[in-house]
Amino acid sequence: MEERREKPLGENFDFPPSVLDEIQKNIEEIILNFDIPDANKFEVIKKINFMYSQSRYMSVTDPLTGLYNRRHFEDCLEREFLRSKRYKSDLSFAIIDIDFFKKINDTYGHSSGDYVLKEVAYLILQTFRKTDMVFRYGGEEFAVIITETPLDKAVIPLERLRISISENTFKYNGQQINTTISIGVSGVNEDTESVHQLFENADKALYAAKENGRNQTRHL
Repeated sequence: MEERREKPLGENFDFPPSVLDEIQKNIEEIILNFDIPDANKFEVIKKINFMYSQSRYMSVTDPLTGLYNRRHFEDCLEREFLRSKRYKSDLSFAIIDIDFFKKINDTYGHSSGDYVLKEVAYLILQTFRKTDMVFRYGGEEFAVIITETPLDKAVIPLERLRISISENTFKYNGQQINTTISIGVSGVNEDTESVHQLFENADKALYAAKENGRNQTRHL
């Protein structure tokens, strides 16, 4: 399913967080060496730290939905996978795709499509715990890292989400829009050798869900 992948819409802030961290550190050191009163130095550093926190937030956030973006997803999935293997803890991963999303844009307009994306993002956030991580992977796709949860348990909230969206009517500018989602989910076990394998298993499961009629959850 690699042909569906695309950079998240509106993701133009292209500095990795590690680069921003280094820039912020260097700027503070430069200011501290200025020949000005300490009070002035600290005021400037305070303002720079505020701007830095805003910039760092932008670097990991999808501007439309407010979810974490694809770059941050890649960092987090790698980290959580390594943690799971090291401590032998449960970890599940899901890819969620809005079914026939292009039809929503073509029928109701792109602003309606954006509204549906934001509402689906909100419903996903409401479904999962604060310890789980939700991302906009790209276009109409979302990803969820479900921590400390085996595959069979992860399916429960995912199915709850799927049913909730299928029964929901999205209302925008007097229009009533109905949609469904397809979900592929995988889990870490003794046979999972890499984070790439974890991702591919979820992607294959998603492909199976869409090939077999959509509006369903499949797992590998």
